Amino acid sequence: MAEEQSPQQPPESDQELVEQLQAELARLKVSDLLVQTVYTISSLGYHRLGDNKDLEQAGLAIEALKALLPVLQGAVADEVVRDFNQVLVNMQLAYASAAEEGSERKA
Repeated sequence: MAEEQSPQQPPESDQELVEQLQAELARLKVSDLLVQTVYTISSLGYHRLGDNKDLEQAGLAIEALKALLPVLQGAVADEVVRDFNQVLVNMQLAYASAAEEGSERKA
């Protein structure tokens, strides 16, 4: 007769998955997650400045980057912060250009 597991404990495969997830979380740093988040926001922001412009979403991406980049200073390599600051400046210039282009079309 097979031994039944108690309802409080997950099956062995689920328990292994939980342990793997916990080990992964133990290795993950908040700074790593923030860098990935900043990268994702910058990618989305640039995408919103492309063919299908969405200046509201692009502006939100810019503001989010302006808020997050100072948090990264001292937590990651200076080059990473410098590069993301350059991305922010380029995105702001692209936003200004897109906004001007949009206002010229309306005129």
